[in-house]
Amino acid sequence: MTDTPMTDTAGPTAHRATPPTAVRTPVAAPAATTASATALPAQPPGPPRSHLRPPTSAPSLSAFPSGVSVVTALDENAVPRGMTCSSLASVALDPAVLVVCLRAGGPTSDAVLGSGRFTLNLLHEDARDVSDLFASQRPDRFERVVWRLPLGASGPHLTEAALATADCTVVRAVPFGDHTAVFGHVTRVAHTDTAAPLLYGRRRYARWSAAAAAPEPRRTEGEPRRPPLTRCRTCSSPCPSSSPPAAPARSSSGGSGSRP
Repeated sequence: MTDTPMTDTAGPTAHRATPPTAVRTPVAAPAATTASATALPAQPPGPPRSHLRPPTSAPSLSAFPSGVSVVTALDENAVPRGMTCSSLASVALDPAVLVVCLRAGGPTSDAVLGSGRFTLNLLHEDARDVSDLFASQRPDRFERVVWRLPLGASGPHLTEAALATADCTVVRAVPFGDHTAVFGHVTRVAHTDTAAPLLYGRRRYARWSAAAAAPEPRRTEGEPRRPPLTRCRTCSSPCPSSSPPAAPARSSSGGSGSRP
């Protein structure tokens, strides 16, 4: 449908009555406000629109190193699916719940949400090629790695590339933007203490063994020593403590006091 331009149409021009002269009543000007207007400072010109970009957190978050994992699941046809994931976190210890952020609409995300189960494979520091493989779009990813599906597993276990596996049941999924945060209840865990984890940050891989072997930075004279790391009673992870843990209280009979 095309728009028809609106035009003013005049009547016959042979005779036009002279309109009566309108009597205009002067209108009083609005009263001036008591508060004087404050002049705003001139704002500098902004950047050209071609230079405007939407804000992104990618550069800052890339400076936060993390471990590397591969999330695996079986789709409705029992076909294995998997993707590299470094966006994960522990949510709670009791019950054991973790969260992984998966790209929405991908085959792995669809398999996880469709089956309601997934396996988190934490990669060791010699499994960089496996991380790159599952970050690619190759359709033969599972044909190029060693994996197995134990009885009761939530997804394929990458037996030669993972230092730990966690079978999970989906308890909640929260879509947000182009990703979906999937919360999983951990039902079974297997791990080995003989391997070190693979690290990733600033778009580069790093080996945990090399990072852990780095000497501590030298302290300048007069600089206070860092507080020792003690095990947190709540999360069982190393936490800085300004003072060593207090000794248990003694009862009047000489025995040890009750422990929390």
